[in-house]
Amino acid sequence: LADKSSFVEVSYLLIYGELPTTEQLKSFQEEITNHTLVHEDVKSILDGFPSKSHPMGVLSSLVSSLTAFYPMSLDPNRSVSEVNGTIIRLLAKLPTLAAWSYKNRMRQPVVYPNNSLDYCSNFLRMMFALPTEEYQINPVVAKALDKLLILHADHEQNCSASTVRIVGSSHASLYTSVSAGIAALWGPLHGGANEEVMHMMHKIKKPENALKWINDALKNKEVVMGFGHRVYKSGDSRVPTM
Repeated sequence: LADKSSFVEVSYLLIYGELPTTEQLKSFQEEITNHTLVHEDVKSILDGFPSKSHPMGVLSSLVSSLTAFYPMSLDPNRSVSEVNGTIIRLLAKLPTLAAWSYKNRMRQPVVYPNNSLDYCSNFLRMMFALPTEEYQINPVVAKALDKLLILHADHEQNCSASTVRIVGSSHASLYTSVSAGIAALWGPLHGGANEEVMHMMHKIKKPENALKWINDALKNKEVVMGFGHRVYKSGDSRVPTM
């Protein structure tokens, strides 16, 4: 799938249990593209967060707030079409909300989605574009991000996936359930480990400092982030493709 598919196509597979036909994929992509914009009132919520707010906390709050904009999502007896609408909106709007959460931290103006771009290119533009210059999307980076999203799309009963399922089992809305999953992902023993690795890299600063830093960390019985996995005891099968 990482070699021949796209994240949007893999999303369809995970949601509906089979790969889409060409027409189904085209329709699915168009639906997502047409729902990337978020309500302007979301900006008022975003403006209420201090610039020092962690983007994961902001994102969790913004995703949860979608229940206020789409109150029908709270009805546990919704029709299949309404459930599909909620799924589409979440897939479409989450990149926008994630990018805006980052922009809040950087204290930069938000960038609106551009529906002429593919899923990952659009996200990269919303993350890193500035109003002062034209943003050039690197197709290699966009393709790499798409592969990473595919490789992370299904990770069995990990902490955040389990959290989403547990909250959802109470018939809470999809937005609320995914918001809880984002909060679980935030932790340093889960997705937050990636952030801890970045902090470690900043401490090491230069490649030539790495060996001494690692040896000192081991000597002092400090945790060295980014090596090993609680589930994959004999190696992470995603790594070669990454």
